[in-house]
Amino acid sequence: MSITYFYRNMNEYLPLIIQLLAGAIGGNLAGRLLPKLDLGTLGNSLSGIVGGGLGGTLLVVFDLVVNNKIDMPNIVGSIASGGVGGGILMTIIGALKSAISK
Repeated sequence: MSITYFYRNMNEYLPLIIQLLAGAIGGNLAGRLLPKLDLGTLGNSLSGIVGGGLGGTLLVVFDLVVNNKIDMPNIVGSIASGGVGGGILMTIIGALKSAISK
């Protein structure tokens, strides 16, 4: 895959990149707000990235956003779904980890 291929298909990849970054931020924010469920910076980021990808995928599955279109509603939707999905998944994993460790 060359850089020109990536540039030509930016409409396809940019929402995913936004969702993954927002998920990492959402996971770390949830970790800071819920210190008992905190997984550390790396754990929060990784679970947030996965949750951000899942949250963005759910938006596309339910036809709430158009996956390959870059406009302001889709960008805001990608940020929101990635951040919320990342925070939710980090919280679930943190709760499971603390329940198992007891």
